Amino acid sequence: MTDFQDQQPPQQPYYPPRPPYAPTQPITTEPGTTIWPSGGHVPPPADPPVAAAAPAAAPGSRRRAKRGVGLLAAVAIAAAAVGGGTATLVQQLSSGSPVTASSVVNGTNVSASSVGTVAGVAQAVSPSIVEISASSNSGKSTGSGVIITSDGEIVTNNHVISGASSVSVQLSDGKTYEAEVVGTDPDKDLALIKLQGASGLKAATLGDSSKVKVGEEVVAIGSPEGLTGTVTSGIVSALDRDVTVAKDDDGGSQDQQQGQRYDPRQGWPFEFGGQQFNGDTGTSKTTYKAIQTDASLNPGNSGGALINMKGEIIGINSAMYSPSSSNGSTAGSVGLGFAIPVDTVKADLDSLRAGGDS
Repeated sequence: MTDFQDQQPPQQPYYPPRPPYAPTQPITTEPGTTIWPSGGHVPPPADPPVAAAAPAAAPGSRRRAKRGVGLLAAVAIAAAAVGGGTATLVQQLSSGSPVTASSVVNGTNVSASSVGTVAGVAQAVSPSIVEISASSNSGKSTGSGVIITSDGEIVTNNHVISGASSVSVQLSDGKTYEAEVVGTDPDKDLALIKLQGASGLKAATLGDSSKVKVGEEVVAIGSPEGLTGTVTSGIVSALDRDVTVAKDDDGGSQDQQQGQRYDPRQGWPFEFGGQQFNGDTGTSKTTYKAIQTDASLNPGNSGGALINMKGEIIGINSAMYSPSSSNGSTAGSVGLGFAIPVDTVKADLDSLRAGGDS
């Protein structure tokens, strides 16, 4: 006898009817901002673990998967529309390709990879800074200077070479040249000298001191105490300081009045705010607007460069405050230095090349 149930045909699994497909709609909150409901979707991790191959999904599962992919595509399109620039950046970072730049910043000698660093500025500009030794009947004095042409024109302070019978210059690589004084401007405490027989030198880039701002980082390079190529750094502390200095070697300190030559290594006397510093400036004096900096300046920095972080000369270091110690000698920098703005230098170049006031 055959069982009744064995005679029934096999039954198909029951699928309830599916509601009609309704795509997710965006929610607009304000112009330019579109939010897509996530539906609980969480993006996969950046590097998902490798999983074992799963068995083939049932037809119903495949249909549900297609709907999820559609939602993911909608979210991706929305993200691309809102942050296209960000997507480009992410692509660059994820691809591992470095963002390249020009090897040298336009108009300067500073490499793009070193711009904004003291080391980069020092490496680029140091070859353009020299040590100046001026000799006279009363001895030798030492200062600094800035090469402005490849054939050896050098800007320095007038007080560095004033009264000198001979001038010699040592470059950063140790080479030494004799120099002649082309022109001086005691009113601006500037002088132009020219190396004899020089060529192929690395000239500095003159910047724009009208764009200098208080708080801007700066680098000073010079030869304090005869230490060639010394680099210090700091900020611009103030602008347009009225600094008064002696014009010539016959109007300065008591030693100068007795006929002895002024030595820049002992600290150039100057006046500010009605007070005298580093000695008496005498009766023959001049006043100019100066950039104040806390970059360490010491005797011998006179005529050296004050440089911005792009490697451009923004000033010629010219005066510093150096308090006297108990034994009467001159102490080092206390963060009060002054530089002649480079715009003053550029405006005076033609006159200096023509002999200036000398």
